[in-house]
Amino acid sequence: MPDSGKISMRAAQIIRRSMQMFGLLALIAAPAAAVTVTGLYSVEVPVASSQPEDLEQGYAEGLSRVFVRVSGTRDVLGNDGVDALLNDAESLLQSYQFLRSDENNHRLRMSFGAVGVNRALASVDAPVWGANRPLTLAWIAVEESGRRTLVHADAENGGADNQWRKVFQDAAIDRGLPVSLPPEDFRQDRELLSDIWGQFTSSLRSASEELEHDLISLVRVSRSGSQWRAGWVFDGMGLDSTEQSVTADTREELAARVIGRWAEMFADRYAVAGSDVGESPQVDIVVHGVTTLTDYAGVSSALEKLSPVTDAGATQARASQLKLRVVFSGEMEQLKQYIALDPRLVPLSDAEVSRIPVSESSDSGGGSDSAESGSEESVVQTPEGGVALAEDSAENTSATANPLFVYEPLLVDEEESEQAFESLYQVLHYRWQPASIIDPENGE
Repeated sequence: MPDSGKISMRAAQIIRRSMQMFGLLALIAAPAAAVTVTGLYSVEVPVASSQPEDLEQGYAEGLSRVFVRVSGTRDVLGNDGVDALLNDAESLLQSYQFLRSDENNHRLRMSFGAVGVNRALASVDAPVWGANRPLTLAWIAVEESGRRTLVHADAENGGADNQWRKVFQDAAIDRGLPVSLPPEDFRQDRELLSDIWGQFTSSLRSASEELEHDLISLVRVSRSGSQWRAGWVFDGMGLDSTEQSVTADTREELAARVIGRWAEMFADRYAVAGSDVGESPQVDIVVHGVTTLTDYAGVSSALEKLSPVTDAGATQARASQLKLRVVFSGEMEQLKQYIALDPRLVPLSDAEVSRIPVSESSDSGGGSDSAESGSEESVVQTPEGGVALAEDSAENTSATANPLFVYEPLLVDEEESEQAFESLYQVLHYRWQPASIIDPENGE
């Protein structure tokens, strides 16, 4: 294994700290940075109360946002049959969390079933854009009051830099688009700011060498009369390098239009047509620690015996890992629950996945709970068959702080990335530990 494929502990810490939207995804080398966006099917919306009619309205609003995020386009909301799906949004709901505030800023956090949403989109002839998405490194220069500034990942609260960081962050979360910003280290580089403004891609390509990305975008933002204007160019992935632009009255609207155009561009390239979604969902499962033919047979047998699994076949064996394409029925969370019943298959944490060099890789329902924190009350209610959300803190009620929406390394090499981007579901990682089975006769 080449040394360049190894990730240092410091780099691993950076990745873990930076999983949330617009955190700095900085590795030692290799710019390819395909990521899995978890949380595509989770969303948070404001609601008036916890009354059934308000909750139903919240379900519909949440599902409409998920439809846009997963299809890649707002046009999906105009498709025939979408209104009927939104009116029955609760049928696709896996879990929800009502966040009550003394200031009446109540919010509803929801998680919809990935398989159900994808099938619903297919039923109205809409495209489906999977969870594996390319990462854009955005170099954004803003000219305001005769001064140019760099929008960076470390902007502090209260300043103009933070306002621009936040609006682009919110827009990226809303559309499920992986976007990262450069670190604060580049903030004082006036020459770099000039290069962004002049859209000199070669200069920014050099500055981006040690920052994770699949492509870079150079964005210049300025006032144009009474409006804001953003113009950008792309570099990488064979994209058109000519400038595109949008205008808007507010920062929020400008960021939403920029990110929306980017999302539509990628969805046009990678989304699967509704007719190709199929009735049987498939997911890639990577099992680490498979070193012998016995391990190989054990993993295959373990997966094939699971009730939701209709087929499991190995697609790649590399070093000590085995990659399988698993066809299953039901929802993804149900599949995970069945896998969890076998102690030999141990799910890898985000931190463990982050430390794996690319060179080595290719809920029960019916209950409710409540907790108080400050002036807010968090009430979790789980529909039958659903899975309660892991995060129930009422302190972070904004979508930007939602810990359910994070990036995970996709762990594929450059040759595999194009195919991975066309996969509908996130790659699951497990460690094979056959020794965890206790011999009932010997008690060991």
